[in-house]
Amino acid sequence: MSTPHISAEKGAFAKTVLMPGDPLRAEFIARSFLDEPVLVNKVRGMYGFTGKYKGKPVSVMASGMGVPSIAIYSYELFSFYDVDNIIRIGTAGAISETLGLRDIVIAMSAATNSSFASQYKLPGTPAPTASFDLLSAAVRTADTIGIKPHIGQIFTTDIFYDDSSSLIEWRKLGVLAVEMECAALYLNAAKLGKNALTICTISDCPLTGESCTSDEREKSFEDMMKLGLECALLV
Repeated sequence: MSTPHISAEKGAFAKTVLMPGDPLRAEFIARSFLDEPVLVNKVRGMYGFTGKYKGKPVSVMASGMGVPSIAIYSYELFSFYDVDNIIRIGTAGAISETLGLRDIVIAMSAATNSSFASQYKLPGTPAPTASFDLLSAAVRTADTIGIKPHIGQIFTTDIFYDDSSSLIEWRKLGVLAVEMECAALYLNAAKLGKNALTICTISDCPLTGESCTSDEREKSFEDMMKLGLECALLV
């Protein structure tokens, strides 16, 4: 079995997949935290691994950057590989003044400027929202392992280099952070009757210019990784 973007056999993925954007972060997570990780996909360099975390099968696969990329991979995992839960573990830029570098954000919902939902031809605007079971599992897990996440709405944008002042306007609505994938993941999960959650680490602060290095983004955001893995044990 294969899809246009995934070469794995049916059954190669666990029911729960952790999905970082960066393929190298996917490999780092698999090699660092999973027992006996097996490479199950490498099409287009988008690494996917399956192993066990504390005895439970868990997969890790990269999504790439942006709404179109995560939309493709999450749709194929949900639709063709019997995956029930996808937990995005990625990076985000701080919008709220309460956030600093390395803080963790759990996204209850995602505002967006993407036109992804136009395909549904709805007579209104959908509200991309996390699955409650995954959200509640993540909140319980964070408390258990001593992590204090910020929980609320984030903003999924199609524009990385944005010349406007839109982030300040989103901040006025209480939006915590900006990233580029969450809304599409939540909409795919809702459409397909699956579960999705986004957990992000703040890697930069666009309004102040602070940022982490690319190497730090790949290898050092272990609190987020552990939170995602521990959450996977509860679903």
